[in-house]
Amino acid sequence: MRIRSDSFEHRGHIPPEFAMGAIEGFGGNRNPHLAWDDVPGGTRSFALLCIDTDAPTDASLAGKTGVEIPVAHPRGNFVHWTMVDIGADVREIAAGSCSDGITRQGKRDPHGPAGSRQGLNDYTGWFAGDADMGGEYLGYDGPYPPPNDLRVHRYFFRLFALDLATLELPAKFTAADVFHAMDGHVLGETSVYGLYSLNPAVMAA
Repeated sequence: MRIRSDSFEHRGHIPPEFAMGAIEGFGGNRNPHLAWDDVPGGTRSFALLCIDTDAPTDASLAGKTGVEIPVAHPRGNFVHWTMVDIGADVREIAAGSCSDGITRQGKRDPHGPAGSRQGLNDYTGWFAGDADMGGEYLGYDGPYPPPNDLRVHRYFFRLFALDLATLELPAKFTAADVFHAMDGHVLGETSVYGLYSLNPAVMAA
C-alpha cells in the first residue's frame, strides 16, 4: 500500500495553508490532500492518523520567553487527526475537505468521507482551561509547533487498511482508543510525512 500527497512532498516542508500556526499569526488549518493505492485484499475500511512525533515532553517550555528548546530535548507524540471507518472504496481525501480554517473551541461535526468518524485530537488537552480556545477538538487541526523549538517537527500521516468495516470505539475516541481497537485487524500500513517549524532560524537552515 502506498500513500502520497499533492499538498507537500514526502519529507518536504508543509505549507502554512495546512497548519494551524504560522510565523505571523494563524495558518489556514486546511487538511492536506492524501491519496493511496495498492490496497490489500480483504480491506473493509481504513483508519487515518496524523501524529507529530517531535512534541516537547515539557510543555511549559513552549513559547517561553528567553528559552530555546534544544534538539536533544526528550520528545513525545502529539495527535493532530484521528479518523476511522473510512470506506474501503475511498482512495483520496481532497485538500480542505475535512478542515478549512480554525474553529475556536473545536469543530463540532467535522466533515469527512461518507460513513467515517473522527476522534479527538490533542489540542483538546493543550487548550484545556483556556477560556477562549478550550473545548473538544475533533477532526484535523494542523501543525503549531513551539516557535522557540530548535528541532524541525515531523508530521506523519499514517493510513491503516483494516479487516473490519467499523471499529468498536467510544463516542468520543482518541488515537489511543483506535490503536487498541484495531489491534489484530491491520492488513497493511503506509505513511507519508512532512516537516514544519515556526522558528525562522530553523526554517532558513
